[in-house]
Amino acid sequence: MAFTFSHKLSGGAPTIVDIPLKSGSVIVAGSLVNLESGTLDEAATNDTALVGIALQTKTYAAATDTVPCIIDPDAVYSIVDANARLAGATLDIATDGSAIAASSNTDVVVVYPSAATEPTQVMIIRTSHYLGAAV
Repeated sequence: MAFTFSHKLSGGAPTIVDIPLKSGSVIVAGSLVNLESGTLDEAATNDTALVGIALQTKTYAAATDTVPCIIDPDAVYSIVDANARLAGATLDIATDGSAIAASSNTDVVVVYPSAATEPTQVMIIRTSHYLGAAV
């Protein structure tokens, strides 16, 4: 399962930026991504420069490879995880950036309460977003 863009808390369309792909990386559309030395790799729990979700699947082939990503710190992402969630609950990112897991590193926060039959709406915790310290 992957993440999908739901909306921005501030309203409006998402900001989409092409970011260079890290050598050796494979990025899957809908996965959360991380910025490492100016290049993208798959997000993992406890990453401190989370970007948002990748909008394209791409395998690194050349230094010119880029992946379009949503970069808004206030972006809300939807994911199906078959668990009831409370607003404000913190969760972790699964290793490949495509799912959520029980909280130990607090990578994302649940924005709205949801039943187990509803998608979970999350956003990246501000201090974990690569723009968190800048805005």
